[in-house]
Amino acid sequence: MTPDKPPTSAPPYAVGVAGPYGMQPPASAPSARKPLSLPRLREMHGQGEKITMLTAYDATFAAVADAAGVECILVGDSLGMVCQGLSSTVGVTLDTMRYHTECVANGLRRSQAVAWLIGDLPFGTYHESREQALRSAVTLMQAGAHMVKLEGGGWTAEVVRFLVERGIPVCAHLGLTPQTVHALGGYRVQGRSDEAAATLTREAHALQDAGAAMLVLEMVPAALAASLTQSLSHCATIGIGAGNGTAGQVLVLHDMLGMNLGKMPKFVRNFMEASPSVKGAMEAYVRAVKDGSFPVNAAHAW
Repeated sequence: MTPDKPPTSAPPYAVGVAGPYGMQPPASAPSARKPLSLPRLREMHGQGEKITMLTAYDATFAAVADAAGVECILVGDSLGMVCQGLSSTVGVTLDTMRYHTECVANGLRRSQAVAWLIGDLPFGTYHESREQALRSAVTLMQAGAHMVKLEGGGWTAEVVRFLVERGIPVCAHLGLTPQTVHALGGYRVQGRSDEAAATLTREAHALQDAGAAMLVLEMVPAALAASLTQSLSHCATIGIGAGNGTAGQVLVLHDMLGMNLGKMPKFVRNFMEASPSVKGAMEAYVRAVKDGSFPVNAAHAW
């Protein structure tokens, strides 16, 4: 019997051979950037270096964002609107957030694995008790998140403290908090009046004192956001529609790529318009945030 001849080429999708949809991609080139950590983010904040953040909901976009130099990736509950077609984020479940967090974490491992990964705690998963918040946070951390985000002030400070004391980094969120959009009466700028600004300031300091390492400020007047940024000594503010005086910026991925099922928010710039690729658009976003050319208060803030 004639022995079988050795194959002249590797079989389809063999180890190390590219398959469909990047099933077996070549290994990413070693990155000169070190993986982001909480101490490194604090160092950047202390040195006045702007922090860049984008949302991502799947492995591929997360890997591209990581390679483009985006420092923080937020698996936002905004996926309810941009991925699921919901009218708000209220319908997003913890299991959905766990799934997408795991997808993004897998994408980062397939790439350079530099970015800091934040998972959103969805509506109703931390409101009942501190213990419920801990169980929900553990679910996202075990899916690959490095930090969890929750919305609101006041009562949330004790939830933040409870999580931080148990080794879970927390990003807070004030201003327009989409999970409570019905109580706020719509997607409106928050903190316009003196009373509202004082409340927001008080809540921001309480969240910092509770241990929040980052604070998203959404649709807050630029002057108030800048003042808060200066007054918070060790909690980095991340603006979205809050002007250029914050410690960093975040945008919803689909918005900054010019893809939106509804009206494009005022605070968004379409970075795809002048970019040859998605990665190029993300790199342009990183450069613009770093050099201060985005956002422009006159165009993107209140």
